[in-house]
Amino acid sequence: MAQDPKQESEEAAPASKKKLIIIIAALVLVIGGGGGAWFFMQQKSDVKKVEVKKEEPIKAPVFLALDTFTVNLQPDPDERFLQVDISLQVASPEVAEAIKLHMPSVKNRLLLLLTSKSAAEISTLEGKQDLSKEIIDEVSKPFPPNTKPQEVLDVFFTSFVVQ
Repeated sequence: MAQDPKQESEEAAPASKKKLIIIIAALVLVIGGGGGAWFFMQQKSDVKKVEVKKEEPIKAPVFLALDTFTVNLQPDPDERFLQVDISLQVASPEVAEAIKLHMPSVKNRLLLLLTSKSAAEISTLEGKQDLSKEIIDEVSKPFPPNTKPQEVLDVFFTSFVVQ
């Protein structure tokens, strides 16, 4: 018996619809899986980048100890003197070398600064902190005019005697 061509097309239609649905579902899974894999791979690479940044070595501080300064202070009303040991923390060994190269100029600047102070000005904690800032300002000034200033990060008093 011969089947009606109309009946054959109706039976083929449900089978082709099933194939179409299976193909679409497979495409969605492949695209979704690929997109998910890409997303997770990106997150892992971001974590690795952060970890690399954390592993950078910390630079060791660079200190430069200066000679002991003994100076007469401004009278208030008595004559007093200051004996102080100073260490500078600088940005790099190159800055330390530049300061060593110009040490007579550094000493001159600091002697002029220290002799302008009275015992009352530098006896308090606030006075010592202000003096520290002034020392940073003096040492940071460029040695030859119109050149880059020295990068002095901090000043440490390792000995401080007012008599």
